[in-house]
Parts: sequence; structure tokens; C-alpha cells
Amino acid sequence: MTTNKIAHSKFAFVTLVTNDDYIGGALALVRSIRLTGTKADIVVLHTGAVSAKQLAPVVQLGARLVQADLLATCEAFNHRHGRARLHKDAPFTKGRKPEFHTPLDNFVKLRLWQLVEYQRCIFIDADALVLRNIDRLFDYPQFSAAANVYESLGDFHRLNSGVFVAEPSLDTFADMITALDQPDTFWPRTDQTFLQHYFPDWHGLPVFCNMLQYAWFNMPDLWDWSSIGVLHYQYEKPWEKDHPKARQLQPLIDLWWAYYTGNDIPDISDLANPVAR
Repeated sequence: MTTNKIAHSKFAFVTLVTNDDYIGGALALVRSIRLTGTKADIVVLHTGAVSAKQLAPVVQLGARLVQADLLATCEAFNHRHGRARLHKDAPFTKGRKPEFHTPLDNFVKLRLWQLVEYQRCIFIDADALVLRNIDRLFDYPQFSAAANVYESLGDFHRLNSGVFVAEPSLDTFADMITALDQPDTFWPRTDQTFLQHYFPDWHGLPVFCNMLQYAWFNMPDLWDWSSIGVLHYQYEKPWEKDHPKARQLQPLIDLWWAYYTGNDIPDISDLANPVAR
């Protein structure tokens, strides 16, 4: 992995950009983290599909770039986890993944464990916003993540890897790669299924540390702006034009655009919670 500057903290927020469509997401996320007043580093992992020049706006916001290669998984593994094959064998039935979503890229998240210059990292997907300071999560142990709750309480048994707390270690990374690419292994939710398998006793973060956007209309009684630390735009992305859930999610889309442009960012405490129907 190659980086553009040295670390300045023992803690870091880390995100991942694997194609052009997530560059804007990273910009909005980095700006949102900066506005919380954190002293932790902000690291943007990026594959060779995205150049440092394209990511110049996030560098201007103080982010540290780290180029990370795709994992050296075998051809059969790559075939099983390619978009067409994975979506056929483990179809998404509760939402729509955008065309630019490439499932195999998700495993690059594991390179976070190679960032051994840091004592602890908080990973956040590039389709998320941090709405208030969440530095307290650096005190959580490895491996901590929130449940994948956006439809019902029955979702609590599955973790969502959009936000997690980890401790970098080259030994752990090497062991993960061995466990990941075993003969005939298939991870239907890619990195999420793998991480839940690798850390079966994962520690639960509050759902407000990874509030999934579908809870806005599926579980409105759970939504409380005054409690939300991270808003995660799972499935459809707020920068997509006229996506299928746009009308239902318009207030959340408007909020994302405010962070993306840096203009008219509202006081979160002034926002209205959804009304149960």
C-alpha cells in the first residue's frame, strides 16, 4: 500500500473508494467527519481505479490517501463473488444495489488491518455521513459493529460492516486472507458475511452508530435525529438521479447534498423525525 503523508494520530477514521461513483460519497463523508471536531486522522483507502488527482478534494479537507490493491484471491473465488454470479446466487430482495456496485471490491476493506501505524480504526462506508462526534467508539474493542437493522428487530442477528471498530495487525490480516479464500467458500453478503464468520462474538454498537436509511420508512419509531451518530445510505445512493426510493427518502437525500456541497448544512437537532403511518 502507498500513502501520501504520514500518520498524525494513533486513531483513524477509514473509508474506501473503489470507483468514480464513490468519490463524491467520500467527499461528503470526510467533510462530515471534519465538522465533528475530531482529532483523529481520516484515511481514504482507494484502489487503482481511482487516482490521487481525482481525490484531491478530500485531501484538501485533510484526508490521508492510501492506495490499496484488490486482494490476491483465486480465480474461482473471484468468479463466485463477481456481480452477476453473486446477485444470482444471493439476490438482493429488499432494495436495489446501483449498477456501479462491485461486490468483489468490498473485500478491500480488510486492508484496514494493514494500517499498523494506528492503534485503532473506525471504518465507515463512503455512502455515509457522520452527524455528531463519535470519537468514543475508539474505546470500543475489536471487533465492534452495529446490527443490520432496517426492516424489523429480526435483523439484529446480522452485522452491518458499514461501520466497525478494528485493531490493525499484520498477523490478523494474514490470518484473515487464509480464512477468506478457502476452497469453495462463498460469502453471500461479501465482507459482512465474512467478518461475522471471522468474529463470531462481535460486540454490538448501538444502531444509532450505523443508522440505515431504510429505517426512515420501515421503522420510523426507531428514528431519532438527536441520537444518530452515523447515517448510512445502504442500497440506493443519494447522488443517484431519480432512484426508486427517492421520494420516500428525499429529506435524507437533501441532507447528503448539503454535506457534499458544504452549503446550508442544517442543525441536526432541528430536523423533523419521520411520522409513523
